[in-house]
Amino acid sequence: MRVCIYGASSAKTDEKYILAVEDLGETLAKAGHGLVYGAGANGLMGAAARGFTKGGGHIIGVVPHFFNIDGILYDKCDDTIRTETMRERKQIMEDHAEAFVIVPGGVGTFDEFFEILTLKQLGRHQKPIIIYNLFGYYDKMLEFLKVSVAENFVSDVSLGLFEVISDERELLSYLNDYKASDLTIKDTKYI
Repeated sequence: MRVCIYGASSAKTDEKYILAVEDLGETLAKAGHGLVYGAGANGLMGAAARGFTKGGGHIIGVVPHFFNIDGILYDKCDDTIRTETMRERKQIMEDHAEAFVIVPGGVGTFDEFFEILTLKQLGRHQKPIIIYNLFGYYDKMLEFLKVSVAENFVSDVSLGLFEVISDERELLSYLNDYKASDLTIKDTKYI
């Protein structure tokens, strides 16, 4: 399965996150999974790629032409797809991915998560979405989503469209055992 990992690209990311995501990448690769991601060399993006390289996994990096700056891109991608825009980049990653794992990140990662969640809510895909909640990073965001449900801005069904996992073995098991649901757009109570 090709797993799209969304996460921080910052070189300032704490080492505990780097090590955990690198371990995850290696574990996924050794289990036979491939990586599709934003082609970054730094932060958690770079950690995921290094892990996949260690584990012998296939890596597809997707990057806009304007990111062609020394030290920004991971140089061991098996395939690199160049795009004109960030939007095109996201679309290609979504199209190539068979699953999505969201590791800690910033605004770009939030954007990617909410877009694929929205697409699943609208019935545009039935791929697994996992929030890898390392060290409780996403706890506050998850609390906010529950508030959004309580205030009737988000359907409670939408919270069932992704899984929150903080254990690497549990994440791998979830991916391996995932079965798509028959959820339709009518089930989300927005249409």
